[in-house]
Amino acid sequence: MLRELCNKYTDLEDEDIIKLESISKVLPIIADLVRADIFIDCMTSDSNAAIVVAEAKPSTNTSMYQYSVVGELAYRKNEPAALRTLEIGMATRDLKAITQENKTVRQNVVPIHNDGSNVIGVLIMEQDITKSEKQNKKMEFLAETAEQLTETLLNVKDSEYTVTYHINDAIVMFDQQGIGIYGNPGARKLYEDLGYRDSIIGMNFENLVLDGSFFDKLLEEPSLTVSEVTVGKLTLQIKYAALKQKNKTIGLTMLMKDITEVREKEKEIILKSVAIREIHHRVKNNLQTIASLLRLQSRRINNDLVNKAFNVSINRILGIAVTHELLAQNGVDDVDLKTIVTKIKKSTVKYSLPSMKNIIISIEGDSLTVNSDKATSIALVVNELLQNSIEHAFDEKSEGYIDIWIQKGSLYSSISIIDNGKGFDVKSIKVDSLGLNIVRSIVKDKLHGHLNIYSNESGTKIIFDFKNE
Repeated sequence: MLRELCNKYTDLEDEDIIKLESISKVLPIIADLVRADIFIDCMTSDSNAAIVVAEAKPSTNTSMYQYSVVGELAYRKNEPAALRTLEIGMATRDLKAITQENKTVRQNVVPIHNDGSNVIGVLIMEQDITKSEKQNKKMEFLAETAEQLTETLLNVKDSEYTVTYHINDAIVMFDQQGIGIYGNPGARKLYEDLGYRDSIIGMNFENLVLDGSFFDKLLEEPSLTVSEVTVGKLTLQIKYAALKQKNKTIGLTMLMKDITEVREKEKEIILKSVAIREIHHRVKNNLQTIASLLRLQSRRINNDLVNKAFNVSINRILGIAVTHELLAQNGVDDVDLKTIVTKIKKSTVKYSLPSMKNIIISIEGDSLTVNSDKATSIALVVNELLQNSIEHAFDEKSEGYIDIWIQKGSLYSSISIIDNGKGFDVKSIKVDSLGLNIVRSIVKDKLHGHLNIYSNESGTKIIFDFKNE
């Protein structure tokens, strides 16, 4: 039964289950020795529930249970001690719990470790709550004197006390022996949410600590100690500070802040970032695949004009792919403009620059970050202008240069593409030129900028600008 339940509800290894089976064989002996109900619970995939995998009742007929609870779930709201020990691996002593038969008991819980020191289960001893009357009286006494102890040990003023009372974060104060002497409403609510039914006033630090810290060690720390722990579905930031009076340590303060929402938001951002990177990666791959297919198709056609049209389309597609490649690498929606232009330059040199010509392409200017939408538009424009310069400016030259300048402005930034080619008459540009129409449309409609062309026999300078974010 134990093995079957472990396989169904837990992710324990076979050797862990064998160890639990071995321990389960001695449960009846332990039950008779302590005259109490004994159980083994293991953690399930639900962070707020454990599964009872073994049990033993005392032979003296003093069991609290009428029926077997093996295979039943133990929920945090009913058995906080069991879940706490399963999570942090520290023993929990004398904590109230509600059984599966809706009876109130006190639990003592110790962790069961495997050979790798990992918690694989807990051993639980349950006793009738009426047997803990002496402990209850001690708690009542401490609860009655909590205000007096707080004033004596901490010497807090009424106004300061009121401030801590109204703070949303949980604050618990302990005396030198590690007994809780003060807990604000935030602390009481936190432990109630975790399933605690006892008052935290008078409770030992060992039963309240949630991150596995040790009281004596915390008292020796010279400065504030901070940790973070996940308890069920809550993520808590826990701070400890020793309370001092005349350079003497007189207690400990534990402050717990619920940062669950913050961590959840961080996880969402990470997941979205991963998803965005994957999308950009797939888009880049698809674009490169399309370019490869077009290149294969162009090789089957013996027509220079058609092949030229194919190459122009291929370069446009690769220009867009460059942007998505960078976005896939960065995992964010912003990319460096100079990096994009550099990638376009390399692609152009590889696929479009005639081997017999010595044309040097340089990139200078400012570093500038733009979003993915703007980056794609700029990549298309730069690619188109660079292709035009290579194709037309150096018909009569075997060498030359093309300079690309990036200039960051306060409202608008600009990119200039300058060559020392043969130049042309700006007024004679064909109105139906597809490449130029693409550039003008993108600059105007997508980038909300302006396009200016200057050209003479010494070369050509084309400048386009775009509005900053």
